[in-house]
Amino acid sequence: MQLSDVVFALIGVGALLAGILPRLVERRPLSMPIAFLALGLLVFGLPLGLPEADPLEHAKLTEHLTEVGVIVALMGAGLKIDRPFGRRRWASTGRLLIVAMPVTIAAMAFLGWWWVGLVPASALLLGAAMAPTDPVLASDVQVGEPTDEEDSEDEVRFALTSEAGLNDGLAFPFVYAAIAMAVGGSWFGEWVLQDVLYKGLVGLIGGVLIGWMLGKLFFRAKRDALRLARHSEGFLALAATFLAYGLVEVVGGYGFLAVFVAARAIRAAERSHEYHQVLHDFAEQTERLLTVLLLLLLGGAVVGGLLAPLTWPAALAGLVLIFLVRPLAAFASLRGAPGTTAEHWVIAAFGIRGIGSFYYLAYAMTHADFPAADLVWAIAGFVVVVSVVLHGIAATPVMRHLDHSTAHAR
Repeated sequence: MQLSDVVFALIGVGALLAGILPRLVERRPLSMPIAFLALGLLVFGLPLGLPEADPLEHAKLTEHLTEVGVIVALMGAGLKIDRPFGRRRWASTGRLLIVAMPVTIAAMAFLGWWWVGLVPASALLLGAAMAPTDPVLASDVQVGEPTDEEDSEDEVRFALTSEAGLNDGLAFPFVYAAIAMAVGGSWFGEWVLQDVLYKGLVGLIGGVLIGWMLGKLFFRAKRDALRLARHSEGFLALAATFLAYGLVEVVGGYGFLAVFVAARAIRAAERSHEYHQVLHDFAEQTERLLTVLLLLLLGGAVVGGLLAPLTWPAALAGLVLIFLVRPLAAFASLRGAPGTTAEHWVIAAFGIRGIGSFYYLAYAMTHADFPAADLVWAIAGFVVVVSVVLHGIAATPVMRHLDHSTAHAR
């Protein structure tokens, strides 16, 4: 039996289950991520001769696998949001990004330094990596497929989807700050000008321009052969994803931000066109396959000893993030925002951590040496595993109760 044969069989089983499981677990207190994390633990625990899924040893591979998973998820998230941009309409998102996320970064960095004993650079990296919510693993609490109704989305699903779409790019300046601290020297002025202002503006403007041009091509090209929306080619969702990400990264901007913004610009080009459904479906299917792969590897990493360096103070810091820091910071930031108090608590509680956190750690650790890197990875792995299980079990009953309460109130 060759290793390649085992890998092919595993990929086939994973892809098949990716098509079956969403329908089996629908409306049950169980999520697809839980099932595939468990499958990863099982498969890598068997004597099949599979290579170790060690993110520290294979940092560059981890970086690129998680990178692709995140950007495909960001395109899907941007395409399925029906609500047009507006200061009031997106008020919850703005509060979560401007208030809750920096507070979460600061609180987690402080806990990492004061309680866990990490050096400041490693503590800041931990805070920056663990603060963003995840667009990959949060499908159970996100908005559904694209529709023609601009205000069809409830505040909870909209806020969680839009937050996950934007905060991956907006957390990057803090990752760069951690890298600069690890490298040493004078860095603050350059960080503000380049990593905060330049990269952020390029990501935003680049995403708008690329999305606008693609929208014009898809829906308004003068030649029928170039009006791609008529041909319903779903794989162009990947073309848009990689084009927006690659071009903006080439000129030094934040590609994560550009992908989500480009998706929103494509959606705005012809808001009610059925082609958005085709693009979204392809992006979602691709995202599901990548999620299967990444969760299997996470299970393998856990079996291989990812959590071995975890200490009791480090585990407690991770639990504090999930049960106290994120909920309290998010709930406080939503004071005065649209939605009821119950909706604000649900938004605050479902700050799901996932694949994006692993990308940031892998990226940072291929650009600088961070003391206690194995402990930082262990904390991140522990938080993601707890989040996958806890939020995966709670999402269906909580959202069902919230929907019932909202319908009853109407």
